[in-house]
Amino acid sequence: MLPNPTLDQLQVFLTVAESGSFSAASRTLNRAQSVISYTIANLEAQLELPLFERSGSRQPTLTDAGRAMLEDARRILADLGVMRARVKGLKAGLEAEVAVAISVMVPTNATVDVLSEFRDRFPLVSLRLDTGELGTMMELVASGKSTIGIGGAVPNQDDSLVIERIGHSFMIPVASPRHPLAQIGRPLTLADVREEVQLVVTDASGLTSGKDFNVLSYKIWHVSDIATKHQLMRGGLGWGGLPASLIVEDLQKGRLVPLALDAYDQSEYPIYAVHKLANPPGPAAAWMIEAFSSRLSKCPNQTDFKAAFEMFHPNDKQLAAE
Repeated sequence: MLPNPTLDQLQVFLTVAESGSFSAASRTLNRAQSVISYTIANLEAQLELPLFERSGSRQPTLTDAGRAMLEDARRILADLGVMRARVKGLKAGLEAEVAVAISVMVPTNATVDVLSEFRDRFPLVSLRLDTGELGTMMELVASGKSTIGIGGAVPNQDDSLVIERIGHSFMIPVASPRHPLAQIGRPLTLADVREEVQLVVTDASGLTSGKDFNVLSYKIWHVSDIATKHQLMRGGLGWGGLPASLIVEDLQKGRLVPLALDAYDQSEYPIYAVHKLANPPGPAAAWMIEAFSSRLSKCPNQTDFKAAFEMFHPNDKQLAAE
């Protein structure tokens, strides 16, 4: 079995190829030229391939085999550089991985912006992302599966968790324009919605069991996730609340319409950053919390959202009646 080339041999080989001569490589690496020549000769002997043409020219020229090996040497040394950078980061306390749980209530554009910047700032930190409804984010953090959580629906005080409010979102009661409630043409009462199917997301975590979040109808369809609820509502199969950030385009294009329903609580929905007291976030996770806080604290409030909607639907009387 042939001995493996050493990293030092590959570095010398790469330096000779890139500098164009043995003498230039010796100056770059601060080694005697004879050491450079000896190292290359040993590498060629181990590979049983000539890497440089030395006859007929004062400057070494790569052989076909040498050109092929050059790309391999670059890749191996680049991987070594990545490993060294990762070790440096770990020594400085930088996490190898950040596991984050994000609630569906967090505006999608904020999530995309934060994760895009995270990728650029921390290229060596792996990311594991989970999304969920209601108490799922809290459950993932409490169980240790996620390092940090970003979302709402904090059902109970838990002394093992650090919970910090970092922004807000809000829910809007909506329906398809074909839905009977959208045809009434006046502010809605509880009597109007009681007998209409309301679509409600079931909390898989069980943390919010027994809590009703704006459930007003007698007829309830339970769905497992907000994406399904969204599609069923667009299809006219029920009414319900959806995150404002999720339905901006639907409202603008008339695929959904807001319902003027005073009984539906449309107060701002707080969004929190959560982590275990015993497992404080490292530099990358702490940066992510701050990045979400910066964006979510500037999210439009209900007044801003309604004003923006009225720019697209200036004659919409339902929204004005809220």
